[in-house]
Amino acid sequence: MPDVPRREIAVLFVCLGNICRSPTAHGVFEQMVIKQGLNQHIRVDSAGTGDWHLGKQPDSRTIAAGQQRGYDLSHLRARQVAAVDFDLFDYVLAMDGQNLSNLQLLQPDHFTGTLSLFLPYGQGALDEVPDPYSGGAEGFEQVLDMVEQASQGLLRHLREDVLNDASSS
Repeated sequence: MPDVPRREIAVLFVCLGNICRSPTAHGVFEQMVIKQGLNQHIRVDSAGTGDWHLGKQPDSRTIAAGQQRGYDLSHLRARQVAAVDFDLFDYVLAMDGQNLSNLQLLQPDHFTGTLSLFLPYGQGALDEVPDPYSGGAEGFEQVLDMVEQASQGLLRHLREDVLNDASSS
């Protein structure tokens, strides 16, 4: 019988506008968490460092690419990351180095969680999820590929190292 997870872990995915990369990671990771039966133990959200799209749905191409793979991202709404997020989340994961730098400026001294790039949780050679906003549909597919792989690695990390669930292997 697997060990019972001991506490809730909160994960925040962050990109620039919260309409392409971070909502993709939010939706993909949240679905993986639900499928693994861990939604009582892992909370997921997303935000952007910028304020251009507050309250809006993800980009229509993000929603379409997600739907083709069985992810419903249409219920998500863009919001801007705030200093209080560092009190609410254990993992604040940036999609690229510029967003990570912006988050480091916002990070309070008392934050004891993890602030890092998201993609290294996967097995790929890249560290950053490229912004597909100015490109075509293939960019959104590439983002999904990268996010799915990194999400699997992040979930494995959380199960093994944080939630102490030995059955995740």
